[in-house]
Amino acid sequence: MTAIIRVARHRDLAAIVAMLADDELGRGRENPADLDRYNLVFGQIEGDVRNAIMVAEVDGAIAGCFQITFITGLSRNGATRALVEGVRTHAEHRGKGVGEAMMHHAIGMARARGCALVQLTSDKTRTRAHEFYRRLGFKMSHEGFKLDL
Repeated sequence: MTAIIRVARHRDLAAIVAMLADDELGRGRENPADLDRYNLVFGQIEGDVRNAIMVAEVDGAIAGCFQITFITGLSRNGATRALVEGVRTHAEHRGKGVGEAMMHHAIGMARARGCALVQLTSDKTRTRAHEFYRRLGFKMSHEGFKLDL
């Protein structure tokens, strides 16, 4: 199985949103039946040079996705960091190397942009994902906080 990692296109949006909604957390916060808001936001991300939605394609089908955002800050001596969010692998492709291919691609994108680090968050209940990220060399270094608005 070979996954091709590429920039997402509008025609990929329904498949991406379906993957975001296809788990216990996503079912409560995503609405794949109404793509209007997603279309608007997708267009905003497309127009932002510091943001990209990426997809993994296997045999012409969308098998995974992630968003990568490049953040330049004053901390770490003015370092740029890559933030990876919304990492999903389609249920039919889990355990087949798609997630690993996507994360290696994200890390490569970060290196190419001169980032000092790659960071991500993962819900505390996603213990399988935590093990996956640890296998790739990520460390659980912080306790995260969120405030719903």
